[in-house]
Amino acid sequence: MKLLLFVTGRGIGGDAVIAHTISEALNERNISTKIVLDSKAQGYYYKNKNISWLKSSIPAAGGHASTKLNLFKAGLKTIKAIIQASLLIKSEKADGVVGIIGGGVVVGCLAAKLSGVPVVGVVSTPNDTKISIKCNPTILLPESPLFNSKNNISKYPSIDNYIPIKTDIVNGDKENILDILPDNYNSTKKSVLFSSGSTLFEDMAKAVRKYAEESDNINIFLIGEPLNDVVRDIVDYPNIMNLGYINYIKHLYDLIDLAVITDDGATLHETIACEIPVVVVVGVKYGRYHGLSKVFDGAVIESNVDNITSVVNDALSNELEMKKATKKYSSNIIHGTDTLVDFILENL
Repeated sequence: MKLLLFVTGRGIGGDAVIAHTISEALNERNISTKIVLDSKAQGYYYKNKNISWLKSSIPAAGGHASTKLNLFKAGLKTIKAIIQASLLIKSEKADGVVGIIGGGVVVGCLAAKLSGVPVVGVVSTPNDTKISIKCNPTILLPESPLFNSKNNISKYPSIDNYIPIKTDIVNGDKENILDILPDNYNSTKKSVLFSSGSTLFEDMAKAVRKYAEESDNINIFLIGEPLNDVVRDIVDYPNIMNLGYINYIKHLYDLIDLAVITDDGATLHETIACEIPVVVVVGVKYGRYHGLSKVFDGAVIESNVDNITSVVNDALSNELEMKKATKKYSSNIIHGTDTLVDFILENL
């Protein structure tokens, strides 16, 4: 069986990671897969792994932050994109399609319908959810408005599923990175990681800067490539250990006591799988709010930039209790990738 995985975005951040995780899990079941990115996508995540991909127009409408105007413009582009994607499906002689988040779902699922091949959607936004449940079997990720909802009336099968992660993420060893950490790392202090994913957004930068200015007894790690020079300047502060874009995240997870991250994505699932308590800074990415502290009750607490110091310090004070709460979810997250792949294969 050969499957095409249509993926939204630039092939850089969390959506690319999710698609790669699904692709590898399918490959382990002897299923041939090929990633499809937008024609203009840089695909740095895949380039760094020497993974090739196919190109086809996959318009984006802004995901959770989309406006009516963005949706209208994307809709016009999407009609052409669906036809182009359908031709790609036929030329590749694909047996099925997996549409992954946002435009990947819209284009992938509708093009598969046009091509007459089976398709499964993996959804996380209001728009991709609406389209997928009306057209085909659907995997609802925690950010989807229908995750754990009783309002799903689709005639097609659907499941709630945690975001797929690489299971070896829990096998990190901090001893492997002690020699490469900044000189101001102190093993006797608690360690906190700040991250908004592969890209460092301005509000996360403000949060880590504020916490660093008000806390001198904590190892403060920061990862991600600054969105622009303004963000880069904000995090230029003596006791912020700015690691940039790293390839040893699982070892860093083994070292830290708390993660301060955004209210979305694979990083949140990875940290909880590793049984790390989490503080989410809400609204960092274009004002998005997903309420995932309710999905992971007790393991995740919410904050904003203004109260970051008090919330982080409260979390550190309640670290053992929060860590205990992560154990309720860790196993299901780790096994979530297998559950997701089972559903895909059952419905293709």
